[in-house]
Amino acid sequence: MKVFLAGIIQGSLAEPVIHDQDWREPIKAALAAHLPQAEVYCHYSRHPDSITYELPEIRETLATGNRCAAESDVLIAYVPSASMGTAIEMHEAYARGAVIVTISPLTANWVLRAYSDRILPDVAAFEAFAASGELTALIAAKRNL
Repeated sequence: MKVFLAGIIQGSLAEPVIHDQDWREPIKAALAAHLPQAEVYCHYSRHPDSITYELPEIRETLATGNRCAAESDVLIAYVPSASMGTAIEMHEAYARGAVIVTISPLTANWVLRAYSDRILPDVAAFEAFAASGELTALIAAKRNL
């Protein structure tokens, strides 16, 4: 089962800096513990210096990430604030029927509401969701539609 970690990197920051990426490891740990069959793809882990890329590499990296999101069975989106890249990845995964679980306080956001199978308020809620078996049940239910 392919799981894609999507989430804010630069977001709406005007400077060439990134948001804290400390959310990734707890999500990976929860998936390893409660969805051990998951093959987790983390685009940021593959491109930790992407903020320094020039345009050709930016385009190639975006295309690769979008393709991986589209090929995923499950997409976990971390969206504490607006993220255009994450929105594209969510769209690609949704268009191909992936389960999408979003971690975000932005519960009124149309993109998140339209594409998410579940919206959780924070990483701790995701960890509890995975530990309770609800993530596994959501995946099974969507596969049986």
